[in-house]
Amino acid sequence: MPTVLSGPTVFRNCVFLLLAALLAFSLQAQAEDRSAAATPEAKLQELGITLPAAPSPVANYVNGVQTGNLIFLAGKGPKRADGSEVHGKLGKDLNIEQGYEAARLTAINQLAVLKVMLGDLDRVTRVVKVLGMVNSDPDFIEQPAVINGFSDLIVEVFGERGRHARAAVGMASLPRGQAVEIEMIVEVDGNSQH
Repeated sequence: MPTVLSGPTVFRNCVFLLLAALLAFSLQAQAEDRSAAATPEAKLQELGITLPAAPSPVANYVNGVQTGNLIFLAGKGPKRADGSEVHGKLGKDLNIEQGYEAARLTAINQLAVLKVMLGDLDRVTRVVKVLGMVNSDPDFIEQPAVINGFSDLIVEVFGERGRHARAAVGMASLPRGQAVEIEMIVEVDGNSQH
């Protein structure tokens, strides 16, 4: 004859199963959070990106200025590791995909500057603002699609803390004929400065 469980025993078993399920769900969520919280440096490695030497200023200015917990980065362009740059006007010499890649390259250069300034990209608590300038033919109106190359990589590297306010504007020309120039403002934690 089968054993009949009393009401309190059934209740205890149900509570036990519910707690076990909640614990399993909590452990899974924590594992996903740890995975999502990969450091910016680990994310760059995962993307196969090696930061170059930080580009040197080309005139009488510095790469970045920190005031309080904010760093204002000077405009950088799409300089390749070999020192060459992506030149040309969007809508005339370059298409949107080429402009997107130029903006992505510019993001890598800005990350290189931040790495030198901070020592550790994980010190960035928020990317606050991006100003993207696009060397544009007068009829070109897709500047946001070009600057997405910068924004997409920044969000890939920093996750939610990489989401930023932004402007993407067209320019009649840019220094040395470069395709894009992009400035960035970031907030950093208050630990010792590098």
